Amino acid sequence: MPDLQQHLHLLQRRCRKAELASIIVFEGWSACGKGKVINRLTERLEPRGFSLHNIVAPRTHEKRMPWLGRFWSKIPKWGEMAIFDGSWYRRVLLEELENKLTDAEYQTAFNDIRSFENALADDRYLLVKFFLHINKKTQKKRLKKLESDPLTEWRVQEKDWRQHRRYDRYLLVIEDMLRLTDAGSAPWVIVEAKNQRWARVKVLESLCDHLERGLQKFEPKDNNGSK
Repeated sequence: MPDLQQHLHLLQRRCRKAELASIIVFEGWSACGKGKVINRLTERLEPRGFSLHNIVAPRTHEKRMPWLGRFWSKIPKWGEMAIFDGSWYRRVLLEELENKLTDAEYQTAFNDIRSFENALADDRYLLVKFFLHINKKTQKKRLKKLESDPLTEWRVQEKDWRQHRRYDRYLLVIEDMLRLTDAGSAPWVIVEAKNQRWARVKVLESLCDHLERGLQKFEPKDNNGSK
């Protein structure tokens, strides 16, 4: 883990020098461990070089603008990194399950997302999207454990149990999301998150790999063709 964290720190510096911006998206089941993974990922990063956005439901004034507008305002500058704990995918993952979207709005949301991500990928942005997956049994066990501790019980809300009860329906929406928005310029990485240490290692390894490949295109080369 320390070696991966150090490697990621060096890649962050190289991205800044090459003016390659990166956008890291985290989605997953309730109690899948996104927060712990993000903590490890950012532990040794240069704080001035990244921003972390915890995405919640749109506020009143945000409902009176194009729905992707609030995400455009969070896009990092070239050379910087933005990490999203939750993202624009909440529109299809949550609003669809709450029956707030018509079929037409559901499909339009996916079209909007693809256009949004394509526009970023065409303009010096590297996108990597992680989905942390756990099964229904593991989710129930973790939710109960969080509820049993006075220090963490606040983290479990009715919406988390509602997702658990609708696990199979939620899974269908997730499969739709992965199928319709996985692209070479904005890939999904599915992380098996039942083992939390495994999940952290896989995220760090995958992110380092994607940054290395992204830098191949943007790092300047010397006269001998080497970087």
